[in-house]
Amino acid sequence: MTHRAYKIPESVLVVIHTPAREVLLIERADKPGFWQSVTGSKDTPDEPLVQTCIREVGEETGIVIGEGGVPLEALRDWQLANVYEIYPVWRHRYAPGVTRNIEHVFGLTVPAGTPVRLNPREHLHHVWLPWREAADRCFSPSNAEAILHLPQHERTDAHG
Repeated sequence: MTHRAYKIPESVLVVIHTPAREVLLIERADKPGFWQSVTGSKDTPDEPLVQTCIREVGEETGIVIGEGGVPLEALRDWQLANVYEIYPVWRHRYAPGVTRNIEHVFGLTVPAGTPVRLNPREHLHHVWLPWREAADRCFSPSNAEAILHLPQHERTDAHG
């Protein structure tokens, strides 16, 4: 009998955006039509959230934080956390009885024209949209709400 590793119910949501408030959305391969920001669970309970962000952004978009015009300082913890009910379609990924996840919200400012390379097993398409339009396209209410916080967080992003 093989033991299956369950997802840790603690994750990050990274709102990737340009200085002009163009937001990157990616379409899920397992749920076509479901658009979202980069999300992902910690690999281990003690993995720092910043490391989770760096790993997930790299895996899902090919954007390497710390290289090519995207310095580590461009990743900012927005000090927001959402606790939400895990959608039933994805609960099998978690240990039996786990129904809630805590999601920590980060922003990542990238230069306009930053290339995106999707992992085709995870995502089908990507699009850069004005922030309000991006919020409207998200299937997840917590993701949409995070994007709507962009204007207040970009001020602190710009001034440290």
